[in-house]
Amino acid sequence: MKLKIAFFGTPEFSAKILEKMKDGGFAPSLVIATPDKPKGRNLVMTPPATKIWAEQNNIAVLQPTKLKTPEFLDELKKTDWDLFIVASYGKIIPQDVLDIPKYGTINVHPSLLPRLRGASPMQSAILKEKETGMTLMLMDADMDHGPILKQEKLDIKNLPAGRQGWPPQITELENMMVEVGGRLLNEVIPLWVGGKIKPKEQDHSKATYIDKINKEEALINFDDDPFWNYRKIQALQNYKPYFFTERNNKKIRVIIKEAKFEDGELVIMRVLPEGKKEMDYQDFLRGSNNKV
Repeated sequence: MKLKIAFFGTPEFSAKILEKMKDGGFAPSLVIATPDKPKGRNLVMTPPATKIWAEQNNIAVLQPTKLKTPEFLDELKKTDWDLFIVASYGKIIPQDVLDIPKYGTINVHPSLLPRLRGASPMQSAILKEKETGMTLMLMDADMDHGPILKQEKLDIKNLPAGRQGWPPQITELENMMVEVGGRLLNEVIPLWVGGKIKPKEQDHSKATYIDKINKEEALINFDDDPFWNYRKIQALQNYKPYFFTERNNKKIRVIIKEAKFEDGELVIMRVLPEGKKEMDYQDFLRGSNNKV
């Protein structure tokens, strides 16, 4: 089935979904990503992961700063699109864009909607839930509000390094979501355009909403509940969960790279102290008179 598909997505998660679509024979003809951003200490302009993927696969890329401009709409309308796919794009997509393709716009949303509507569903699932899953939905103008095409709960049992159950680390959860989301998308696309799936309205009375994660939330306070701290370390690895300590009367920042929860206690295993290499936490404690 050859379809004209445009894909809206920006981060690494989106690029991984693109790779799954390509494997399933549904590579898009166009990728729409947010603009390049300055990164690192030198603020080097850096392209998003989806732009890199598109260029590697000889697929056209658009990076509009706004989606409501006549120029962007005119550019999109030059092609008779069958379908738009959205996965972690990063901007609100207006209804006049969603309505362009013949079969509408499908969103790949990594939560069990209507739970965890919003910008950080995977991190929020680790922080707040006991389970999660993947939802494919038809988009409308409201956030994560449209009818569901397919939904599947994640089977989280054996995790890497032999760990069991909930909560996974964010990279583990993202990889599981990509596998399930990519498979569901490749199953649903031909069924949806073939008229073999009936969308199911969400139960909006059960909706929960989440805010965007900010970097300050990654600070670990050891006076807090230890399991809450463990959840934060697992969920916020991309934000570099950290604590402050003192060395030679100087306050230093220590990033927590790995931890576990054992016998009701938070056990820190690997850390990255400011100005040092990653090390075992016990070696870090033995190395100086740190005050944690």
